[in-house]
Amino acid sequence: MAQVESSDVTFSQGTRMLFYLMTPNETSFSDVDDVPRYVQQCLHTQIRWSSPPTQKWDSSLKMTSCYFDAKGDLTLIVEFSQATPFFFGLILLEIFVGWLKNGDLIFKINDGTTSLSAGMVSRLPHLFVRSLEVSSYIYVWNNYHILELPWDSAWTWWLAFLGVDFGYYWVHRCSHDPRSLSDGVYSKAELNILWAAHQVHHSSEYYNLTTALRQSVTQQCSSWIFYLPMALIVPPSVFAVHVQFNLLYQFWIHTEIVRDLGPLEWILNTPSHHRVHHGRNLYCIDKNYGGTLIIWDRLFGTFTPEGDKVVYGLTHPINTFEILFVQFHYYSYLWEQFLKADGIGHKLSIIFKGPSWVPGKPRLGDHEEVPIVTGEELPHNPKWAPALQAYVHIQFLLVVGTYNDLFATQYLMSQMTVLLIAGYVLLTLTSLGYLIDQRPNAPAWEMLRCVTMIALFRFGYISHTVSQLAVATEVIPTYMARSGVNVVPNNVNELRGPQINLRQICTRQGLKILSVNKMILGNPQTESATCTSPGNMETLLDARDFP
Repeated sequence: MAQVESSDVTFSQGTRMLFYLMTPNETSFSDVDDVPRYVQQCLHTQIRWSSPPTQKWDSSLKMTSCYFDAKGDLTLIVEFSQATPFFFGLILLEIFVGWLKNGDLIFKINDGTTSLSAGMVSRLPHLFVRSLEVSSYIYVWNNYHILELPWDSAWTWWLAFLGVDFGYYWVHRCSHDPRSLSDGVYSKAELNILWAAHQVHHSSEYYNLTTALRQSVTQQCSSWIFYLPMALIVPPSVFAVHVQFNLLYQFWIHTEIVRDLGPLEWILNTPSHHRVHHGRNLYCIDKNYGGTLIIWDRLFGTFTPEGDKVVYGLTHPINTFEILFVQFHYYSYLWEQFLKADGIGHKLSIIFKGPSWVPGKPRLGDHEEVPIVTGEELPHNPKWAPALQAYVHIQFLLVVGTYNDLFATQYLMSQMTVLLIAGYVLLTLTSLGYLIDQRPNAPAWEMLRCVTMIALFRFGYISHTVSQLAVATEVIPTYMARSGVNVVPNNVNELRGPQINLRQICTRQGLKILSVNKMILGNPQTESATCTSPGNMETLLDARDFP
């Protein structure tokens, strides 16, 4: 008989992990593959058999996260964002509380949409490559570690907590625009090439929880270097836990709702401290780099408390909502400066010195060139018609559904199909940014996007009635039937759940649709059970049609 097991993060854990309130006992793992992906969680759906199946799994299905173990148990891993419901739950709570306090929305829809779009774009590379932070860490550990601390020790857990946060402090500091003074002496850490990535996060002129999701697609290409010293002694499974929690903690501190946390302000990075970090006031620039703890800033002279009203954003605002410009405009600026510079020395200085550097200036430039902030500055917020707002955000919600479906089913698709749908997502976010900016070429881009959307919808690559994935209910039985293994669960309720349209799966895999019959699971007297599935989904394949 088949039994279903799934590993998931509970509601309590999901809430606590956002605040780093997890214990060593519940987050210690012997192997890095056992570590839950708290930020981008994997659902492990397992079919357990009373005896191992004799048929060989059909590898042509390209389901790279399906496998049989030695006991004959089948596990299918499906990715989805475990943290997303908690992110949006807190965002809605912040909006509600802000409305109660101020009688108005705490963010503008155009800016919030751009922040969410940046977060979506930053995750697209994860469809094709594994995290550089974890991969490089494992490589150094496997080849060069000098001491193996016990993975199940609370002391190792707390050491990794401090090590990851210390590493984050330095990657964050090196990624910043160095135009401030620390006790009268310029900081020597910052690099222009790293600021090109990190400036994305600072480009919003608002400060709310959506700002936390405004992430750079290229930041991950450099941050991994700063954690490698830990790989000499700390096991990868412990590191993989804390590098996720450190990121998750920083979500909730992007808010103006929480004003002061009393004595915790001395130790933790709080909303007040991080508001300073996002300010473009002269007293705010390049301060408070900490991730979870603020002690590193206090130790290294980069701490300052919140004082005058904070004006958020870049010192030179970009005044656009176009996502590709938000992500990459600084690289274009760097390239222009690189070409203009005389001699190889000056060209390299453009990349590896501070963003404010010019020939004849100190290595990190001159902080006196920072524009004066009066406190009267207004964020970029052009007027646009309510009808256009409604259109843009309907389309945005639809592409969010396609985006989530893409991450949920990526292992069921070929790489070319994944690339095609990812390209459509990027095209949509770009086109919507043009519409928000009300650019003259926006109609042409939107026409191209609509034609692409219709074509993808027509050939079954996307669906705008997006369901969550229920692998055990329909995907596993269908593919097991194709491989010659009969699925006979002992209780249909074990396999109940939301549905996925198998017509899309077959189209993506290039399979021929042989039947439009309905499939039922749960008849223990029939080896090849077929009837209607829970949820009454349309056009599901009949297992009997597979040889």
